[in-house]
Amino acid sequence: MSTHCQLTGTKPVFGNNVSHSHRRTRRRWNPNIQRRRYWLPSEGRYVRLTLSARAVKTVDKIGIERAVARIRARGERI
Repeated sequence: MSTHCQLTGTKPVFGNNVSHSHRRTRRRWNPNIQRRRYWLPSEGRYVRLTLSARAVKTVDKIGIERAVARIRARGERI
């Protein structure tokens, strides 16, 4: 499963772990990615989206139709 959100475009970010002695090692922060299935009434079918937890709340707020329109505007295929 890819680690990016289809709605917000959130991807992993990279940085350093810094120990007590101040040695640095690389690490990454992954977004909280979930796979959700939504009914899309305009097309009469279900769509499966890979969304971050924040994007799931956004879909609940704005509705699946507007969310799908935003995803398609970003150039992603559904």
